[in-house]
Amino acid sequence: MKFSEKWLREWVDPTISTAELSEQLSMAGLEVDGVEAVAGEFTGVVVGEVVECGQHPDADKLQVTKINVGDDELLDIVCGAPNCRQGIKVAVAKVGAVLPGNFKIKKAKLRGQPSFGMLCSFSELGISDDHDGILELPVDAVIGQDIREYLQLDDVTIEVDLTPNRADCLGIKGLAREVGVLNQTSVTELQVPTVTPSITDSRNIQLLAPEACPRYLGRVIKNINLNAVTPLWMVEKLRRSGVRNIDPVVDVTNFVLLELGHPMHAFDNNKLEGDVIVRLANQDEKLTLLDGNDVTLQSNTLVIADSKKALAMAGIFGGLDSGVTSESKDIFLESAFFAPDAIMGKARQYGLHTDASHRYERGVDPQLQQVAMERATQLLLDIVGGEAGPVIEALDNALIPNNRKVTLRHARLTKVLGIEIAADTVTDIFQRLGFSVSLDEQVWQISVPPYRFDISIEEDLIEEVARVYGYNQIPDIAPVASLKMSQHQEQKIQLSQLKNTLVESDYQEAITYSFVDPKIQSLLFPDMEGLQLPHPISSEMSTMRVSLWTGLLQSVSYNQKRQQSRVRLFESGLRFIPDNTEKTGVKQELVISGVACGLLRDENWDNATQSIDFFDVKADVENLLNCAGVEGYRFNSTSHSALHPGQSAEILIGDTLIGYIGALHPQFEKKLGLNGKSFVFELEISSLGLKKLPQAQEISKFPANRRDIAIVVDDDKVVGDILSCIEKFGANQLVGLNLFDVYRGKGIAVGKKSLAISLILQDKTKTLEENDIQATVDGILVMLSQKFEAYLRD
Repeated sequence: MKFSEKWLREWVDPTISTAELSEQLSMAGLEVDGVEAVAGEFTGVVVGEVVECGQHPDADKLQVTKINVGDDELLDIVCGAPNCRQGIKVAVAKVGAVLPGNFKIKKAKLRGQPSFGMLCSFSELGISDDHDGILELPVDAVIGQDIREYLQLDDVTIEVDLTPNRADCLGIKGLAREVGVLNQTSVTELQVPTVTPSITDSRNIQLLAPEACPRYLGRVIKNINLNAVTPLWMVEKLRRSGVRNIDPVVDVTNFVLLELGHPMHAFDNNKLEGDVIVRLANQDEKLTLLDGNDVTLQSNTLVIADSKKALAMAGIFGGLDSGVTSESKDIFLESAFFAPDAIMGKARQYGLHTDASHRYERGVDPQLQQVAMERATQLLLDIVGGEAGPVIEALDNALIPNNRKVTLRHARLTKVLGIEIAADTVTDIFQRLGFSVSLDEQVWQISVPPYRFDISIEEDLIEEVARVYGYNQIPDIAPVASLKMSQHQEQKIQLSQLKNTLVESDYQEAITYSFVDPKIQSLLFPDMEGLQLPHPISSEMSTMRVSLWTGLLQSVSYNQKRQQSRVRLFESGLRFIPDNTEKTGVKQELVISGVACGLLRDENWDNATQSIDFFDVKADVENLLNCAGVEGYRFNSTSHSALHPGQSAEILIGDTLIGYIGALHPQFEKKLGLNGKSFVFELEISSLGLKKLPQAQEISKFPANRRDIAIVVDDDKVVGDILSCIEKFGANQLVGLNLFDVYRGKGIAVGKKSLAISLILQDKTKTLEENDIQATVDGILVMLSQKFEAYLRD
């Protein structure tokens, strides 16, 4: 918003400079974007009167004038302005004057006629871009007075960038109130007398949408004279506020908007039919706006209408067909309160933004309509004459915003601001802001006026105290924080640790949707019915996932179709298992899943071309569990609806099932658009339990000994069970165990397999003798014979 500093100082005049005022407004939250002079730098220009005006003898477009500039001094000046005529008051730059741009006025001859000065236009004085003619001054202008003094051009335009919550400052009235509060200076209140009606003409008003417009005032003013000229003082105040003058009626409504912050509108009364009706627009109702554009109204738009048609978009833009023109004689003047929610976003809906919508969507004072009506009426009667009818008001008092009660605790104020402010000072701040205040036991009960739409909670009041008290008065004190160890359980498995382990294993993290295609999910999990979404994005994303495999496998297909043959992805997230025992009907489980396909390693001259298999992915899962400190896990062969019947396993810790691993069933590869085998795994994180923390132990200084054994067992014996049995038996001395060969073929009976196992034996207290080593190996062989019917290979 732009405003003239002198206009503001007519309301409140603190003893501070322009720079100090700008700084004060910015620090109070009303950021000043710019300060500009209202006119260019010039000297030697005075008020003059055209005493004589005649045609130049040698030029059709020039006139020879005599100008009275006071002190019985008449100047001969040649002028080319078309509006120069005898009897008007003008701005005269005498010889020696300096105009903007360091243009000096000298004696001259124009087509043989002497000229001792220049009659100036607005543009030549750097006031505006208007250069159509010379500046015409009111008849009461004092001849010989310096034009800067007469027009009060030693003034600046201040532009403030108001945040949306400070709509109360979108007018001189609100800005003056703010400046008065900041400087503890009294504000000159505008005295608006009530205009006594001189005619009985009126229009009935109907409120059909009271929630959007609970108060609407209208008044008929007849027999106005639109040939009247807007006073120069009003034109200047509008100009310095960035508003161009148009005609007296529009200028008055704009003036009231800038002065009080309250938008108004005038209709041509003779173009209205029947009652004035405030209603919501009919769907696809047509309206031609004042700028000539046609709009198709939507049913959520509030309009002002008569009994037959829409007249204007309420609080946004007037209509062309009911607008005031130069032929208008009677007008209907409106002053209304439109609820912010009813106007908010509606202008942008039609690609519009007006001064009225800017204010209404932020909120105007719901008690200001009568004052605005009387102020505009009096200004119109003074400028264009006419006869005013009575003010007709339609009101739904229950929907008018009232004072809000908000509580502020002194202790809370002190804690948030970090300083102690005296209670009397706080009370004074609120009273100067126009709030009703009572203090009881260090708690303020504040009654907030309705024009402060931005204040509703305790923190809003604290902000008011801080900005009025002055942010610069609040000392800069660095915050002090004491260090406190976090309550972190080291044994708890961290999801980030699991992710990092998979990244180090050459997997890349993926993020897929939690809702999936029910057709694909039912293929993989026919026995599990996922939770259906009531309002899905699409039919392909209408079911909550029961496993992360669905999304990951679709991601593999997506990548393979883009020439990515080697894909290794993992994802962590929730799966949603229907469960009637839960309040929500669904059990949410945090899992980490992965998928791998293609080559085991990137293609390279030094690497053999080898496709990934079940044991490669199993090694990745084992690495994941080992790095997470999980012990006692095992893999058991099992069947799963989504997995290959011969390449699938369940993962257990004790008797607790924590997940599955395996190759995707071949029957799903084509249906999912996959190329080649894909291997998947999924672990429920909460079932992993607590990890075992490493414990420091003394390193044995005695040598380790390796013994290799090759045993023959039935082909159906699980190697993992055999290795676990060896670990338990040799717990004291066995420090290394490894299966390094599996053989089936010549020399091994059908249905049997040979397992080559290395044993690393070491003692912490002594060097193992040969008989000690052999005793341990023999014991292991006896135990394997008993439990697995194993025997040494010949």
